[in-house]
Formats: sequence, C-alpha cells, structure tokens
Amino acid sequence: MENEEQLRRWRLILGGAQNDGTSFSLAKADLQVDKTLEALYDSGRQGGLGASSPNVSRWLGDIRTYFPSSVVQVMQQDALKRLNLTQMLLEKEMLENVTPDVHLVATLMTLSRVIPEKTKDTARQVVKTVVDELMRKLSQPTQQAISGSLNRSVRNRRPRHNEINWPLTIKQNLKHYQSDYQTIIPETLIGYGRKRTALKEVVLCLDQSGSMGTSVVYSGIFGAVMASIPALKTQMVVFDTAVADLTEDLQDPVELLFGVQLGGGTDINGALRYCEQIITRPSDTVLVLITDLFEGGNEKDMRKRFVTLTSAGIQVIVLLALNNDGAPAYDHENAQFLADLGIPVFACTPDKFPDMMAMALSKQDIGQWAAKEEIMLKK
Repeated sequence: MENEEQLRRWRLILGGAQNDGTSFSLAKADLQVDKTLEALYDSGRQGGLGASSPNVSRWLGDIRTYFPSSVVQVMQQDALKRLNLTQMLLEKEMLENVTPDVHLVATLMTLSRVIPEKTKDTARQVVKTVVDELMRKLSQPTQQAISGSLNRSVRNRRPRHNEINWPLTIKQNLKHYQSDYQTIIPETLIGYGRKRTALKEVVLCLDQSGSMGTSVVYSGIFGAVMASIPALKTQMVVFDTAVADLTEDLQDPVELLFGVQLGGGTDINGALRYCEQIITRPSDTVLVLITDLFEGGNEKDMRKRFVTLTSAGIQVIVLLALNNDGAPAYDHENAQFLADLGIPVFACTPDKFPDMMAMALSKQDIGQWAAKEEIMLKK
C-alpha cells in the first residue's frame, strides 16, 4: 500500500506521457489534479490555460478544490510568471475567482492605472479582503507595542508641583522612609508630564518601484495603524522619480494602496528632501525609509542628505524590505555607507515591525535590538 502511494505521487510529479516511468494509472480525481498541474508546469505547453478568462477562472477554481491555501498562493504566483497572466487580472471574472493575498494586491497596485472601470470595484474588494485580514492580525500588537513605549516616555522626572504623580513618587521613594520623622524624603519626583497632542512624529517614506510591492502593502497597513494612535503624528510619503504625500489617505488603507503607483524610477534624494521639509520636531521624529537603496537620482547628494538628517537629530532607519519574502536585493555600497554613518540598515519581517518601532520611539539601540532578534544588519 505504501509502495502504491509512492508510485501515485511519482506519477503526479512526472506528469505522464513520455516522462512517466511508473506505468501507474491515476484515479479520476487524481487525473483532475494532474490536469491542473499540467496546465501550469508542463514545459511543452506554455500558455496551457488558454487565452480566455473562463479557462483561467476554471483553473483557479480547480486549484482551490484540490490544494490547500498555502499551495494555491504558490501556484497563483507561478501562473503569473510562467503563463503571463498579468493581463488577465484585468478581467472581472478572474478576479472574482482568485484567492487574495499580499502578492496579488501588489500586482493589482501595479495594474491600477489600466484596470477597466467594470473591474475596479472587484479589484478594490480583493484588496479590501487582504487589508482587513492584515489589519486584524497587525493592529493589536502594533498599538500595544507603540502605546506602551509612548506611555513610558511621557513620565516626567522633573515635574512641576502640579504635575507630580504622588502615588508613583511615594512608591519610588519608600526606601527613603525616615522612621524618626515618620515621613518619606522624595529624592526622585515622578510626574505625569505635560501631555501634547503628539509625543512623537513618524514619517514612513516608501520606495514604490516595482520590486517593493509587498513592502508597500505592509507599510500602508502599519501606517494606518500608527495614524490611529493619538500620541503619534504619522505621515506617509511614497516616491519613484516624483514624490507623493499620501498622509490624508491613512484613514483608508484601501484608498491609500490604490494611490500608490508601483513601477518607474527611483529618486531617494528627492524623497529625503521632501521629508526634511515636513519634519517639524527633528529630535522627536523617526524617519523610516523603505527602499533597496538603488538610487536613480544623485547618489552623492543622497548620501549628503542622510548626513544632514542625522546631524539634525532625526532618527533614521532604513528597511531594505518589510515583508516575508526573504533576503532582498539591495545596493551594498550605499548600505555600507549608511551603516558606517550609524544608521541601522536591515530587512524586517512584519511580525518584528511593532517592536522595532517601539524601540525607535523610546530611543533605544535599534542595532542592538536587531542583533538580539537575529536580524542581519548590513555592516
């Protein structure tokens, strides 16, 4: 029985015909699985799904029937690459049958300028499905990590008399109790601090070149979450050869993602120049630049811009990627320059981002944190 199952699996892998050395006959259900695999992976049948969207839609339905969701996502990505199905994503029927994931959202962002009117509502619904799921997963850990960091930072160690937090001050100074006088000497005063509308400023600056697609999706989600925290002033900037400020769209992540135009060149220096203009409190600002550091503009001026920003007291962090896609391609020389300047440069997975921001907002050592979390910093 075990040998029969092994033959069955080899038959599905080899694909039958002249490639098949098993002589194993598949059952009816396995023949359907074989057809879905053959349509995608048989090298002798490029474009085996046919040119019509009904064939593609049927195939998308078949793979969801025969394979688990994790495999479905892999096969969808393979189909986009191997069979040139990008154009077919413009068809409403296909979008209605596709399994939404972050990669598909990145593809739709790339196509947003050419999606026909009849398809736009369906495309938005696909994006909304993914956004809602990511918001559900990421909102709570992000808010908890960042809000906790901000609450710790608001504590004032030199309060005025009307700002003293007496319960915490007494607790902190119990060791200074004077039994002779039956009183506590408050050597350390702890205050509530003067609350401000925003304790910290965050600027997310996103490279919207085509290779950064999934990073832009996650950045948009995190930007929307941080924008909902009253103690943070969050701004969102995207760039290619031009710069667009999408801060007003942070309340609607779906609209924000459709406002991103993936593709085009890269002018990091121009983006940093714009960010420098909108930062009002340098010492209270964290600038997160998400880019692979391949500069298409003036590289010399870009490097000078980084020096200027850090000299002004702005905390700069460069993420080479914000996704789960593995090690990104990046400009090693620029990464080395920034690392030598003391700017943390590394790729970050979405699950690590909330803690990273909490560390940054409390002005702790991001490099030390990254080493502890076994994130490879570029040295």
